[in-house]
Amino acid sequence: MCDTCGCGPEGEAVLRRPGEGSGHNHEHHHHAEGGGHQHLHGENGDGHAHHEVHHHAHEGRAGRKIGMEQDVLRENNLLAERNRGYFEAKHMLVLNFLSSPGSGKTSLLEKTIPALRDVVPVAVIEGDQQTTNDADRIGALGVPVIQVNTGTGCHLDALMINRAVKELEPADNSLLCIENVGNLVCPAMFDLGEALKVVVISVTEGDDKPLKYPYMFHEADVCILNKTDLLPYVEFSAETCRENAMRVGHDIEWFEVSVKTGDGLDQWLDWLKTRLERR
Repeated sequence: MCDTCGCGPEGEAVLRRPGEGSGHNHEHHHHAEGGGHQHLHGENGDGHAHHEVHHHAHEGRAGRKIGMEQDVLRENNLLAERNRGYFEAKHMLVLNFLSSPGSGKTSLLEKTIPALRDVVPVAVIEGDQQTTNDADRIGALGVPVIQVNTGTGCHLDALMINRAVKELEPADNSLLCIENVGNLVCPAMFDLGEALKVVVISVTEGDDKPLKYPYMFHEADVCILNKTDLLPYVEFSAETCRENAMRVGHDIEWFEVSVKTGDGLDQWLDWLKTRLERR
């Protein structure tokens, strides 16, 4: 699907419990580099035939790429609906947290989970290309967590979530937090079966972020502006950023927080508790 951003074929994700460690699997990466991309571009022959086939392949490449993308998204969406049915049957609230790398998703969860775990069972799925660093941090809070390492992939998909949920076995009437891979492009396209998409941005990223990545903010249900304690030190307008987000996603819920100081977290937690009651 994402031949411009390094995604490998589906099914390469690795599930890890906190503390299991990671590292590069050379066999795995060899498959990703020699499988998916060579399959798409490996139709050329030798000599004169090379130029002939290349010409025809170039003409049909756009159509094949669009067809492949449609097939991938169709298959993903079908499985996402199965995930959603499972979550609804168990009366779970499932949140998909998305952001650029370093916006503070994990830190936000570290403040959110302790405030809720006595109210509702909480479980977490962590998505990263490598390491169990974030899962280790969440595991230290005493809640069930599993790490999904996507290798060359730049997003989680419905199949990865399906497999991770089977490992986690979350409780009925629980909150499941999915921390997606840090990326504001591809994760917006992949439905995981979640109830809500929560996009996290920080004041260090620029107040035009919603306009640069409109699809993400159009798909998001909630936007959390983090690191507001840094506002005096950066050129960033929270009002402008909010207006830009509202231009793209008219019904988006907006929160301004500082995970470091705790400012604004009460509003976010109160809203989340209300959503938990509604489920």
